Amino acid sequence: MKTLFSILIACAALQAAAAECIVPSKPGGAMDLTCKLAREGLKGDADAPALRLSYLPGGIGAVAWHTMAAQRGSEKDTLVAFSGGSLLNLAQGKFGKASENDVRWVAALGADYGMIAVRSDSAFRNLADLLGALRREPEKVLIGVSGTIGSQDWMKMALLAKGAGIDPKVLRFVALEGGGEAFTAMHANHVQVVSGDASEASLYSGAGKVRVLAVLSEQRLPGVLAQAPTAREQGVDVVWPIIRGVWMGPKVADSEYRRWVGSFERMTASPDFDKLRSAHGLYPFTLTGQALTDYIHKAVADYNRQARQFKLIR
Repeated sequence: MKTLFSILIACAALQAAAAECIVPSKPGGAMDLTCKLAREGLKGDADAPALRLSYLPGGIGAVAWHTMAAQRGSEKDTLVAFSGGSLLNLAQGKFGKASENDVRWVAALGADYGMIAVRSDSAFRNLADLLGALRREPEKVLIGVSGTIGSQDWMKMALLAKGAGIDPKVLRFVALEGGGEAFTAMHANHVQVVSGDASEASLYSGAGKVRVLAVLSEQRLPGVLAQAPTAREQGVDVVWPIIRGVWMGPKVADSEYRRWVGSFERMTASPDFDKLRSAHGLYPFTLTGQALTDYIHKAVADYNRQARQFKLIR
């Protein structure tokens, strides 16, 4: 009994000492990958405690945002994953009165890109097949997206449709909570198409059950998705890059914030990090601290202008 009690005490102490990386979605999506990349990359850094992952889905990131910014804003060892989709939600007012100034931006760990996928047994062999079906009978094609109207997954498909002369208003979207749930829904045939991210497609394409119709990058991506054509190759000029990284609460002390920024600067400068990032389905892009904060301000302004095209600002 004493041994068991000692083990429980040790586990509790370990849990208390560990830092936390909050995934603002359900497990299995790209936000999950972001926290896992941070956890693996920071191993061995003396200034960074071990990271444990926790999940706080809801409102496509809104629950995690408001919980951390308003209620847990001073926690010195709590990080939250974010993506370009988080910035798009901020730009559209989906987090209420929140703005990019409400948190402390720590590090961008890599870039991702949008993609469109179907099951490997789908009748859609390429982007033209899908767009043709959406032009003829849009009501018969259910498109799984993380989020609702105006989310970045919705925007990707809306831009592709618009580029092909299709009114996005006729498309049928199914709102889901994260990329993992979207791919699960597609495998169960609840939706026929997933508008998501390349990192998610890399995760789910290994078993040969997924066909990527298009990646929304300037050129073909290396690695697992090397055979997937770009939308540009197929005559639709849509590119959708996605930043991925972590932020902290607004009341974290400057010294603690700088400590975490320093840990991520060392991590991303390590010769081994490129290989680790690639293994997590991401591509080179790193910024930290003030440089990241400046980038975030510009990105939110750019997303705001883009959202106004579809009259999505609240």
